[in-house]
Amino acid sequence: MAVKICISGLSGSGKNSVGEKLAARLGLRLINPTFKTLAAKQKITLLDFHKKAEKDHEIDREFDRHLVEMARGGNCVITTWLGPWMIKDADLRIWLYAPSSARAARVASRDGISLEEAAKHIAERDESNRMRYLEIYRIDIYDHSGFDLVINTERFLPEQSAEIIAAAAEAKMGKSRGGKQGKKAAIKKKRGGK
Repeated sequence: MAVKICISGLSGSGKNSVGEKLAARLGLRLINPTFKTLAAKQKITLLDFHKKAEKDHEIDREFDRHLVEMARGGNCVITTWLGPWMIKDADLRIWLYAPSSARAARVASRDGISLEEAAKHIAERDESNRMRYLEIYRIDIYDHSGFDLVINTERFLPEQSAEIIAAAAEAKMGKSRGGKQGKKAAIKKKRGGK
């Protein structure tokens, strides 16, 4: 079965860190296209690229069409803002939450900027994304009612969050960890067998 796990969250919530760990843990492809990459190609700042996208909605539409195409083959972890909404046949939809103070601290550390700059950056970026997605798709990224799991990444390390998601994926797919072979091996080891 071709598994598709979508992970979303606001700026600095840990989408990419958790997605990388999860993809490695489950042996799946990682799909994580970003506006950051597109902005770098155009040699403009991320916020300037966001402002450009606010005026030209075809930027988002093209980005999301490309995302859906990349995920078509399945067996992947998708870590983008709109992945859980765009990938209609996703097996699992995850929202990563962290308070704005924790997210700002991560962005400041990651991007080498002050905490104040980071707080301003994430506030502007989150609001820009929310308004655009409402206008283009009528999607409210603050509504997580269609999600399978919400994880507070301030309380869990990326490895721990990945383990929680892996367990949820295995439970949802009707598989137990290690399957029958894993259970048999564990029983043998307990009994002193090989």
